[in-house]
Amino acid sequence: MKVYQSLLDLIGHTPILEVHGFDLGGSHLFLKLEHMNPGGSIKDRIGVGLIAAAEARGAIRPPGLLVEATAGNTGIALALAALRKGYSLLLIVPDKMSSEKIAQLRAMGAEIRITRSDVPRGHPEHYQDLAERIAHERGGYYVNQFANPDNPRVHERETGPEIWEQMGGELDVIVLGAGTTGTLTGVGRYLKRQNPKIEVVLADPLGSVLAGYLKTGQLTEKGRWLVEGIGEDHIPPICDLRLVDRAYTIPDHESFAAIRQLLKNTGLLAGTSTGTLLAAALRYAREASAPKRILTLACDTGTRYLSKAFNPDWLYEQGLTPRRNYGDLRDCVSHHYAQGEVASAAPTDSLE
Repeated sequence: MKVYQSLLDLIGHTPILEVHGFDLGGSHLFLKLEHMNPGGSIKDRIGVGLIAAAEARGAIRPPGLLVEATAGNTGIALALAALRKGYSLLLIVPDKMSSEKIAQLRAMGAEIRITRSDVPRGHPEHYQDLAERIAHERGGYYVNQFANPDNPRVHERETGPEIWEQMGGELDVIVLGAGTTGTLTGVGRYLKRQNPKIEVVLADPLGSVLAGYLKTGQLTEKGRWLVEGIGEDHIPPICDLRLVDRAYTIPDHESFAAIRQLLKNTGLLAGTSTGTLLAAALRYAREASAPKRILTLACDTGTRYLSKAFNPDWLYEQGLTPRRNYGDLRDCVSHHYAQGEVASAAPTDSLE
């Protein structure tokens, strides 16, 4: 067995699992387990790749300051690389990010600034605009995963070839999400070169503008979604939507149900964006007129969403699942206990 000298050397070459237990209509569904990267997500690939490319250009060197806007996983990947290489790191994150991600980032030594998630690109408090401004003010290097062409290059050079080799070239459909669109653009480019007949399917959260833009050619006003890490309010500069053959818009309740069913069927605890991708893959399989070999990604680990996607009280509060009501004190006490709060009531108080 090979012995590695750095955790960064363990990034990539993640396994592929065939998934059973779903209604696939004769198709075969495969998951590339990107959560098995050492930082817990597919973003490990660009976290290291973007820093290495900037170093090769002479744009940065330790102990410089790296600044980035992130929904969490790129931040964790950058923190992993920064720890190993000797950089300091400042991350601008939207306020809907899970507490588990924020806690991990702080444990890894990153400086965190939380900003609003309800404002569009161009607003001074939008996490990307704010990150760019702070990088300029503090003399840091703005990694800029959303506009950095090295982002899709990493996936075109590494992730795409891995998939092609592992599947032995036998692949009909790949289902991908899009945040920065780096994975979609890079993997899509590589696989389309190998076989132009491979269908690239976009899985987009309801509220994101990407699927609607593909269908109408027009940008609509963004909505709100709870899935983290994918979906956008604008078209990122590195995006190549010409690669996409089909797009599905997936509501939150379908995404969250899909990852809970995945856990039940396989024992795999995956993150919320995986639920969106899985839901889209299942839709495609049910609609297919002939059996297909479909691959999608387990983008990150579900341990980052225990307080949300796998928390019955949180799901209920978001209107995603019903909660059983007993009509007695259990309705009050169990809920507040799960939230870490204290509830008190006098004997004469009503439960209404």
